[in-house]
Amino acid sequence: MCRADGASPDGAPDPVHAGDGDVAGTDAAFTALLEDSAEDLYDAAPCGYLSTMMDGTIAKINATLLGWLGLGQEAVVGRMRFTDLLTVGGKLYHETHFAPLLRMQGELRGIALEVKVPGGRLPVLVSSVIKRGAGGEPLLIRTTVFDASDRRAYEEELLRRRQEAEQARAAAEQARAAAEQARRQAEADRERLASTLAVLQQTLLPPSLPAVPGVELAGHYHTASPDQLGGDFYDVFPLVGDTWGFFLGDVCGKGVEAAALTSLARYTLRAAAHHHPDDPIAVLAALNTALLRDPNVGIRFCTALYGTLTPGDGGLTVWLAGGGHPPAFHLSGDDGDGTVVRPVELPGAMLVGALADARFVATTVRLEPGQALLLYTDGLTEARGTDGQLLDIEGVADVLAARTGPTTAAAVVADTVTFLAGLPNGTDDDVALLALGVPAAGTPTAGTSTAAVSINAPQRDPAPTGSTDRT
Repeated sequence: MCRADGASPDGAPDPVHAGDGDVAGTDAAFTALLEDSAEDLYDAAPCGYLSTMMDGTIAKINATLLGWLGLGQEAVVGRMRFTDLLTVGGKLYHETHFAPLLRMQGELRGIALEVKVPGGRLPVLVSSVIKRGAGGEPLLIRTTVFDASDRRAYEEELLRRRQEAEQARAAAEQARAAAEQARRQAEADRERLASTLAVLQQTLLPPSLPAVPGVELAGHYHTASPDQLGGDFYDVFPLVGDTWGFFLGDVCGKGVEAAALTSLARYTLRAAAHHHPDDPIAVLAALNTALLRDPNVGIRFCTALYGTLTPGDGGLTVWLAGGGHPPAFHLSGDDGDGTVVRPVELPGAMLVGALADARFVATTVRLEPGQALLLYTDGLTEARGTDGQLLDIEGVADVLAARTGPTTAAAVVADTVTFLAGLPNGTDDDVALLALGVPAAGTPTAGTSTAAVSINAPQRDPAPTGSTDRT
């Protein structure tokens, strides 16, 4: 049987009640921890407590708040008002907002203020409530003060980051605006430059091709870039009697220097042609000498084809001289399989302006009705076909041989321009074309001409025969 003292009949401890003493000891220790007095809880609270009279005089304050303030009970209780603990800004806010609202509402919570502490100020959150008597009359004000320094630091960090973000956004906006202004200015400058270059480029080409009796003329010019002056040139002009002079050439390089050389070459050829109307080789030799003697030319040179054309006997006699230029093509009418194309070779012809004793070569070409002569610059031979390979002279000849239209000057130039416009990568270099043709039998023999100029734009078909189109 069990005994009240928890021992078994034989005097051994009762195992059922053996742990009761340990539980009782634990409960006693826990109870002791909870036996803080109300005064201890008030003084050692993790926040500040104070009670003030209705006029703000401090009647009671806990040790936590005194520790923050660095003051003692004797210096505060009954001697200081709550506003004496605040900074100047906090005191003004208390008098103008906090105190009036507290009297009206009887309670305020979480108001941000600052109290004076040793070495500076402490941000706090203040909550106050008015204690009233049995009759509702106000007796005192109870206030709780929380340390908000961590919260203030967090808010300041947020504010700093926000200001930095706003500054970064403003800087980015200014940079964007500056970039936009720079872009607009660059576009305006580019348009002005392109317009100026277009005007200058046109001064290097004939304003229109002349009407030569019994001859059809067609020309086309395309610059690869609107930002640089091209170095290709051509012209047709009267000499003596029924004889006319013509030339097509390409100077080395691009830009202002190339344009200056182009102008020199064009006007030198015209002048020399009038001095040597019956000697194309002498004309190229004069240009060679002029380029070598001009100190502004430097090491630049050019390639050129110069010739004379004289209508007669129902056809056209062309005396053609070359200086390092790709051969012209003599085109005859469709033979059933396409156009017959014959390169006009000038073997041994050298560059113009490279050597003092340069050798130039001339030959005669007879154009019958329905035939044409096509002159071109190397922008055509250096264009890349659909296979990505350079056309070269053979490739251009194949393109011309494949055409099936009439072999008129206008049609040959128009077909060539259409072919170039259809290339996947366009052309990387300037292209100048000049075609001379004799109208087929039964067509008007009056002189007709067409010309077109394009600057970094999709090439368009030349204007209809008998008109001049400068775009």
